Amino acid sequence: MKPMIFGHRAIHAARALALGLALALSVTASAAAIAPGAPAPSFQLHSSASTDLSLGDLKGQVVLINFWASWCGPCRQEMPVLEQLYRKYKAAGFTLLGVNVEPKSADAEGFLKSTPVSFPILFDPDSKVSRLYEVSGMPSTVILDRTGKVRYVHHGYKPGEESEYLDQIRSLVRE
Repeated sequence: MKPMIFGHRAIHAARALALGLALALSVTASAAAIAPGAPAPSFQLHSSASTDLSLGDLKGQVVLINFWASWCGPCRQEMPVLEQLYRKYKAAGFTLLGVNVEPKSADAEGFLKSTPVSFPILFDPDSKVSRLYEVSGMPSTVILDRTGKVRYVHHGYKPGEESEYLDQIRSLVRE
């Protein structure tokens, strides 16, 4: 019997499936999905700037947390849109955190070389923060108000959906 040889795409697809299943299974059946009005779970993660960043350090700012992976087509499509939002609203007390959920940060770093962003990229290789936020698919976006409460949750991305983010951001930076 001949050994099976898998191509690069097949390996990435298998990793994506495994991560997706792990994320889906990590959501506890008894817990409701993170919902608007709930306090955002605190966390600290290592960043692409080689420092640790804590959510608590961002109190007083409107924060968009985007959970993503380089193998996720909609995530790749959404990344330049997120960069535009960040650049437009950062002076108004808005920040954006890109939380990469891949086991190897090198995969994210490779993607970011071709699609650079100026907002902080954090690495969640063990999906600890993803589980805290009950992420069930990629991309997933959570927007927090200045007090650290969840105000908006969105799963997936299709072009045009950024208008929902814009509505939330504009409203929250005026509060």
